[in-house]
Order: sequence, then C-alpha cells, then structure tokens
Amino acid sequence: MSEGFVRVVDIFDEVSDDLRAERTTKFLRRYGSLMLLAAGLVLLGVAGYQGYIYWQAKQNQQAAAGYLAITTKIDQAGSTLTDAERASDAAGLVNFAAHAPAGYATLARLRAAALFADAGQLDKADAQWDAVSSNGQAGPLMRDLATLLWAQHALGIAPDATVLAKLSPLMVPANPWHALAQETAALADIKSGDINGAKMLLNGIVTDNTAPAGVRDRADGLLAQLNG
Repeated sequence: MSEGFVRVVDIFDEVSDDLRAERTTKFLRRYGSLMLLAAGLVLLGVAGYQGYIYWQAKQNQQAAAGYLAITTKIDQAGSTLTDAERASDAAGLVNFAAHAPAGYATLARLRAAALFADAGQLDKADAQWDAVSSNGQAGPLMRDLATLLWAQHALGIAPDATVLAKLSPLMVPANPWHALAQETAALADIKSGDINGAKMLLNGIVTDNTAPAGVRDRADGLLAQLNG
C-alpha cells in the first residue's frame, strides 16, 4: 500500500469523524422550530374550523411540553450520559414519537437516531432515519435531512456506492442540503479511491456562494490536504 494512499485514508477518517461530531442535536436546537410549520391546516368547513384549530393547538401544546421535558433532561446530562442511558433516552423518544403530532414525532425520531448512533447502536439509529425519510408527513426538508444523517454515519460502514446513490438526489443545487450532501459524497469518493471525483465535488463547494461558510472552509481545507 502506497504512502499516498495511506495519507488519503487518514484524511478520510479524520474528516468523516469531524463530520459525525457535528451532532444532530445542534441542528435540532437551531432549526427544530421549523417543524411547527410543517403540519399545515385542513379546511373542515366554517362550523368545525375553530374547534379543529383549538384541538390542534392543544395537541401541539402537549407535544411541545412532552418533547421539551425529555430533551431538557438529555441536554442537562450532556456528555455524562452513558451509552446505556443514551439508548434508554432514545427509546423514550421513539415511544413519544409514536403518539406525537407529525412535527414533534419527526424531531423526536431524529434526536433518537442521534442518541442511538452515539450509543453505538447504528441499526436502531438507521431504523429512525428510515422512519423519517420514508414518512410523507415529515415533509421533504426533514426527509432529506434524515437521508443525509444516515449517509454521514454510514461512511466507511455501508458500501460507498450505496451511500452515493442515497446522496445523489440531495446534491442538486435546488436542495437545501446540497452542500452537505456533496461534502459527504466527496468523503465517500475518497474512501473508494476516486480522488478526482472528490476534488471536483470539493471545488464545487468552495465556489458555491450558497453553501454555508463552515462547509466551504472544510472543503477548502480538505482540498489543500488532497493537493498537498
């Protein structure tokens, strides 16, 4: 095995670990409230409309309180959680999701998947990401996020071709997750030995003004390592 190949594998391991370290919880804390817009209103006629609005508000209020109670406990424990506790909290979130309105159920499943993954139970994490990505009520933004998170954790575990196939629909410029999907695809290319393909994707990220600054910076740094 050549020294160059070993260096590329080391780069892959380092960057993919860093990518996984960007915890799903950060995203959920920042953007979770967007899920409140996802449910939409079903017009039931003038007579029943106000009753439906009241019922829906009550359901969302109860779900919000339940979700906050569970996640506050998890956040307060932070890094002191053991793997067994993470798995137990994840199971609690899955149980909550089974009875919660669509928006909060989606948030709970994504948080549960992150906890299962951190606890080393990737099969259970995969089940939650799949539950979101295949759920039409979750909305395209959250479905694609679940696919992206699965791909990030599948790097080096699932076949590279499978990861790339899952990411392909997310990599189009119109997709809100395209830059992160391209970054993850570049790492899969590095893993498979397609360095030129990885460089092409990374160059595209660096020159993409719509990509988040942090993603552009990581792509630029990875390019420098590949070209060094």
